[in-house]
Amino acid sequence: MRGWRFRAYVPGEEGQTPFERLLSIFQDLLVYTSGDVPEALSWLTELDREYNLTDSSYGLADFIQDLIDQGYLEQRDQEGGFRPARKMEIALRRRALDDVFGTVAKSKRGNHNTKSGGRGDEFTSDIRPYQFGDSLEHLALSESLKNAQINHGLGDFKITKDDLEVRETFYQSQVSTVLMIDISHSMILYGEDRITPAKKVAMALSEYITTRFPKDTLDILVFGNDAWTVEIKDLPYLQVGPYHTNTVAGLELAMEILRKRRNPNKQVFMITDGKPTCIKKGKRYYKNAFGLDKQIIRRTLNLAGRFRKMNIPITTFMIAQDPYLVRFVDQFTAANNGKAFYSSLDGLGEFIFMDYKDGKRRRG
Repeated sequence: MRGWRFRAYVPGEEGQTPFERLLSIFQDLLVYTSGDVPEALSWLTELDREYNLTDSSYGLADFIQDLIDQGYLEQRDQEGGFRPARKMEIALRRRALDDVFGTVAKSKRGNHNTKSGGRGDEFTSDIRPYQFGDSLEHLALSESLKNAQINHGLGDFKITKDDLEVRETFYQSQVSTVLMIDISHSMILYGEDRITPAKKVAMALSEYITTRFPKDTLDILVFGNDAWTVEIKDLPYLQVGPYHTNTVAGLELAMEILRKRRNPNKQVFMITDGKPTCIKKGKRYYKNAFGLDKQIIRRTLNLAGRFRKMNIPITTFMIAQDPYLVRFVDQFTAANNGKAFYSSLDGLGEFIFMDYKDGKRRRG
């Protein structure tokens, strides 16, 4: 934490109130502390001492009271203390969207365009002659009337099938996405915080999909020794555990989820920083954190192949570039016919967004 630089939040910055400046820092700290309000406030107090974030006109006590008054914090229970309210959870996701996908232009709500024109439901700028079966909802009225005037004149005005033109449309498709997040111990190993950026990316992606493509589905799961689903509202509070990396468990759960989705467009994003080190044999765990274990790798690659047969691409975002890890991900990607990115944490969000834009399109 001492190494962080808060240059964007220097007191006196134009366009922000003291509350807004502190709120930005506090939101970062909430994600870093997995939603622990007392710990986040403790860090904020220390940062205030070191960087003079407040002054006599607006102090931390004022800020905390404003958080309560404006509905960002709510009472935890009868024992006292506070927790982030729903308003704060929404604000965290929106801020993550701005931070991670800041260059994304706003788009219309709802749907994904394909590369194919035809009888779809989103107009393009192209116009073509009417064909039997075209919907009259797509009729290019001005162009059709103009053709009728040219072809028949105003004196004997009439409009025929040959006069009609329609606007080309894009097909629009729904996409079902499963986002897998590695919460094994290696995500914070050697003092490197990899889980916080991963959480921010997950929050940004969830906000992007749910607000701009509301017909899509997004399921989020985490995997360590086992795998389980989490809700969008829980993303800021994810914590790394003393887990190995059971990629098989995550993929099996993703497959189970996507089998229940009826639309044909499905995909998986997986954020991880290491090789699979764990599988389950019956009720027992088989673990091997050293090298690439043949049993574990074989099970993982077999699942990748099953996803390929189901036409479900897996995009892997590997937050590491060790040669043997790259070798494994290359094998995994080839087995699935998916995609892989070896990215720094800074580039992770951009990679995910770009692939979502590509993967959402139905190939024509």
